[in-house]
Formats: sequence, C-alpha cells, structure tokens
Amino acid sequence: MASKNAASGKEKLIDEEQEILQAVVLADSWNRRFRPLTTKKPRCLLPICNAPLLDWTFESLALAGVQEVFVICRSYSEQIKDAIKKSKWSRTGSGMKIVPIMTAKETYSAGDAMRDIYTRGLVTGDFILVQGDLVSNIQIDEVVRVHKERRKTNKDAILTMVVKEAGVQHRTRSRGDSPIFVVDSETSECLHYEPSFAFPKKQHANIPREVLAEHKEVEIRYDLIDCGIDVCSFEVPSLFQDNFDYLDMRRDFVHGVLTSDLLMKNIHVFVAKDGYAARVQDTRSYESISKDILSRWTFPLVPDDNYPGSERYQHTGGNQYVAKTHPATISRTAKIGRNTLIGASTRIHDNAEIIASVIGPNCTIGAGSVIENAYIFEGTTVGAECRVTRSIVGSGVEIRDGSTVERGSLIGDGVVIGPGAKLKPFERLSVPWKAPASTAGSDEDEDEDSDIEDIEASQDTVDKASLGPESNAIVWIDKPPEDDDLDSPENYNNLKYMRLGEDDVTLDVHHSDKDTESVVSEEQQLQDSSDEEDNYDDHTDAESVVSLSKDTQGGLMADKEFRSEVNQSLERAFAEGHSVDNAAVELKTLRMASNVPLIRVKEAVVAAIVEKIPVLEGAAEQRTEVNKTIARWGQLINKIGGVDPVETISLLQRHISTSARMSLFGQILAAFYQSDVVEEDDIRAWHSLSTSQGIDLPLGEERENMGKAWIVGALMIHQLDQQSDSEEEESDEDEEASD
Repeated sequence: MASKNAASGKEKLIDEEQEILQAVVLADSWNRRFRPLTTKKPRCLLPICNAPLLDWTFESLALAGVQEVFVICRSYSEQIKDAIKKSKWSRTGSGMKIVPIMTAKETYSAGDAMRDIYTRGLVTGDFILVQGDLVSNIQIDEVVRVHKERRKTNKDAILTMVVKEAGVQHRTRSRGDSPIFVVDSETSECLHYEPSFAFPKKQHANIPREVLAEHKEVEIRYDLIDCGIDVCSFEVPSLFQDNFDYLDMRRDFVHGVLTSDLLMKNIHVFVAKDGYAARVQDTRSYESISKDILSRWTFPLVPDDNYPGSERYQHTGGNQYVAKTHPATISRTAKIGRNTLIGASTRIHDNAEIIASVIGPNCTIGAGSVIENAYIFEGTTVGAECRVTRSIVGSGVEIRDGSTVERGSLIGDGVVIGPGAKLKPFERLSVPWKAPASTAGSDEDEDEDSDIEDIEASQDTVDKASLGPESNAIVWIDKPPEDDDLDSPENYNNLKYMRLGEDDVTLDVHHSDKDTESVVSEEQQLQDSSDEEDNYDDHTDAESVVSLSKDTQGGLMADKEFRSEVNQSLERAFAEGHSVDNAAVELKTLRMASNVPLIRVKEAVVAAIVEKIPVLEGAAEQRTEVNKTIARWGQLINKIGGVDPVETISLLQRHISTSARMSLFGQILAAFYQSDVVEEDDIRAWHSLSTSQGIDLPLGEERENMGKAWIVGALMIHQLDQQSDSEEEESDEDEEASD
C-alpha cells in the first residue's frame, strides 16, 4: 500500500512539473481614451517606441516563461490575428504558442470576456491574466509560485494581484484612477478595495469595521500602482459566469468578491519590490511609459535588447537610439537630444531638432523643425520650420511647412494639415470616417461608429481656418456628454487627468441638476471633510471612515508624533552607525504601525538627512561634508519603498526652502546625482514641473527660495548639457581619428 501511495505522489509531482503555464490577454480596452488614433485600429496595435503594444505584452509574458497565450479580442479581431501571424511569435521555436480567440459581438466588458473564457473552457489550471497594453519585466513566474503555494493551504485564495509602490508624483502612476487597498500585513490578503478617481475627488475611504476588528494588523495603501497583472485560479471565470453584474475586473469583480457574504473567497496582493510593470491606459501613461523605456527603467526590455519589434537599435550616450539594420539619414547640422529614438529609414534634414521624442520608421523631418516630447508614427512627414510639442501623431500624416502642433494634440492616421497650421492644445483630428465593407456590421462597435458619424455631422459648426488651406481633417469637438456618469472613470472631467500634456486640469462643472451636489470646489470639499471629522459617530457600525484629504493624518498616530518618532529613529541610526538596510526596516515598521502615507516618511527622511549636514565656512570642506553625508545615507530615501526620484527632488526643494541650509541646495542635488539617488532625467522632469518654481505659494521667503532652487536646477541642467556636448565632440574626434 505504501508503494502505491509513493507512486501516486511521484505521478502527481511529474504532472505539476509538466503543467503548462497559460496566460490570457484581453486585447480590447473597452474605453475611448486614445481616439481618434483608435478609430481604425485597436489600442493594442498602437506602437510604443516603434513596436506594437501587444508585442511588448507578449515579450513580458515570455520573460515569465509563459508557454501558451490566449488573446481575447472582439473589435478589429482580423487585424490582431494578422499582426500575430506576422510577428516573431508565430515562428517555429519562438517558445510561446499564441492563440487569438474572437469573442461574441456582445462582449462589451472584461466581465463578458471572462464569461466567454469560461464557456469555451480555455484554461485548465491557474493562469495569468493581463491586458494587451502591459509593459513589464517583473518575474511573473515568481508570483505564480507564491500563488500556487498559498493555494495548497487555502483553496479559497482565487486571485493574486500584482502591485508596485509609487509616490504621489511618480510619473507612471495614474492620476485618474488610483485605488485604495486595505491589506493584511501578515498574509498579504486584500481585505478591502475601493476605487478612487481624480474627479469627483474622494475625501474618505469607507472601510468595513469588521476588517479592522478581525485583523490584528492592516495596511491602508494609497501608494500602489495596479500593474494589471493577475494570477487567477481556474475558478475565476466561473465566478463571472455566476454573476452577470461583474463587468470591470477591479471595481466589480474584486470589490464584489471582497464584500460578498456568500462566496467566501480570498484575494491577495503581491507587492513587487523589483522590476517594472505598467499599463498604457491613457495618453498620459503612453508618454510616461515611453520615457521609462527610453530611460531603460524596463531593462532588459529596451530597444537595443529584447526589443519586441523587428528592427534593431544602437544605443549611444544620452539614451539615444538609432535604427541599426536600416539606418536613418541624419543631417550633420541636425541636433538629436537625449532619450530619443529614431526609426528605420527616417530622414532628418538640416537644423532639425529632436528632443526626448520617438520618431517612427520611414518618416521625414523637415529643415529647421523642432520635435519635442512628441511621438511620431510610421510614414509621417513633417515639413520645414514646424514645431510639434508633447503630442501623438499617427501614421501617414502630413504636417506641412510652418505648422505648429501644441501640447496634448492627437492626430489620426492619414491627416493632412497646413501649410501654416496652428493647432490649439489638446486638438484631436482625424480623416473623415467610412465603414469598410469588410467590417461594417461585423466585429466593430456600432455605438462607436454612430459616435464618429455624429462628430462628422457637427463639422459645419467648426472653424477650420487654423488647420491650414490644404487640410483634409475633421475636428473632434471637446465637450461633456449629456449623460456623463460621475461614478465611472470615463467621466468627462476625470478623463482630463489622463490626457497627454495636461499639467493643470481645468474642470467643466456644468452638469445636470441631479449632479450639482457632486461638483463642488476643492476648498468646499476640504471644509466638508473637516466637518465630517467631527461627526464620525454618525456613521453606521458597518463602516469605518478614513480621511484622504490633503490635511489627513493618514492613520492612527498624529503627524507631529509620527515625525518625532521618525526623527528619533534616524538619530539612533546616525549615532550608532546602523546600516542603510536596517534603518529602512525600522522606518517601514514604524510606518505600518502608524498607518501614514509613504510620502510622510520620505519627507521626514529627506529633512533629517539635510539637517545632518553641518554648515561650514570653507567651500571645499562644505562640499566634502555634503558628499560624505549623501554617500552614506542618500540611498535610505529609496530603500524605504516607492522609488520616485522626481518626488525626492521636490521634497528636498520644499524642505530646504525653509531651512538654514538653503545655500546647500545645489551641492545636495549634485551629491544625489553622483550617488545615484536621482538621475539626469529626474532632474529635468522635476525642473519642468509647474510647482517647482514655487508660483503656487504665497509671496514670502519660502516662495523666493523655491525660485532660487529652481534657478540652481537650471544651471545644473546647463552644466550637464555642456558636459554631454563635450563628450560627444570627443567621441566624434575619436571616430575621425580612427577613420
């Protein structure tokens, strides 16, 4: 009998080892944030750094050892199938089998797609679920391992969500949809999930009292990026089948499971400490993730290594990438800046300037034109003396001589503007739409089709003089819909927080009478939150209210008391010579015990490090002390979690503007740079923030010092530019000498 049991155990072990790791990719986005770029193609096939988004997703899964992928698509399914067929993943020996699955025409949400997965019986065990807009180098197989180990002792653990810590100003963090997670500190079980949009602004999180009563230690997390990576048990699709009101994966399914008294299922989070993961959910995140790729935060998924596209790129100093197989033709008088990618067979003419931008293959940039923080797709022509700033330009576009494209603009495929066009910020243009005979009435969204027809019908009221005399474009009028749903992240005002180029959101507060109560000024909201704090006893026993306002204490410990605890902890670390790792562990423990946001810890750490630096008379001695202190303790800022170098510089500037060490700002910033606490791109990103000049502050010494620090930053950026130019000249001289 023992022998038989042993044999069964051996067979089971073999089966586990041979189990195929499956993934499901939801190719549809079920929103319209990229239109008009997506009126004739799906978002997942839009290029990012000149490779289709879907290929970046496949590359991310390949890194995790996924062997079989089901791509669930409804809209533009033929395009997606054709793209997969032509990609490297269809070649023999690619190591990953990809199966496109066309869903029913009635698939209008992620929930519908999951029900279709259940009906088809696609998954046979635990599987990875992602969207078709994921860029990640996280070892998802490790998350799968943790999930499977947990399932051995808890069969009700049906889902593990992957998240990453991120500060409030982290450029990859969504401003329009930043949810609140309540997590058991010991088990990583997600106890409560609450969506939080930028508009309407949420002041409080309503947490069930039993969550706090039944768990010894919980973390209330508002500092997490939802990576959109889920490890699911095979039961997950069946739960969608049993609950037809589950539409969205987070707001409906996760929230529904956690609040159900019948399902008795558990959901966990996996906080990824290493690696990169983010979704291209909107045009703002498109820009952020493009910059992350060019800055090599996504390594090894970078243009010169593990690149999902067909072209190969050469990487040079300043994070410049130029196509290697089919090189671009670049004039000697053209200036190519940092964090720039130039596609194959592209031509850049005399005195053109490309700054922190991506230029697609087979493009032409005319003489004297400036492309700055812009994304130009394949086959586009930009004429002479044009300027394109912080915009996305589709394929086959013609921007004729002397035209200007202002920030936030989206120009659809095939559009012609100019000569002399002057686009306003956030302009959206496309060519007139016609339903192809092959797709009309088949797998496209009839609601979207009718929407485009409405836009075309309204063109008689649009003044197109600014588009230039030779333009073929129609203008997408920017106005709130009559049936705007404030409970959805797709409401008109919330979408403004998600668009490219939007730094200062101006909200439209004209809604119907029934919505008037939801649209109030920020000052009134803060006043309301203050009033509510005095009335907590009026809430029912079913929930506990946690304030999210700007003045929130963030937890159970008063802010003043918490800062005192942090300072005492750091003083011990400084005096006793603790290691940076040990000091970070103590601060993390203190933070969990006090339930404060991560930014409060970072503020305290930055302030403590700055105040530790002694003020000396001699310039050389002072510089030595600054470098010594930052080299010893600077990395503590990043070790406490939520690495966000831009936020670090902002916190440094804020603190030092009211400190006796104001004159040391430049030296401390340089020491941060030398010690790899911040990078050059981070300094530039901080300097470009509207808040970094201090203009949001009242007149006084603090505002004046903020302005002085901003000027010091400008001087440092100038020095870095000169250093880079000198290195490039030396490199050119070396090449000429070798020739």
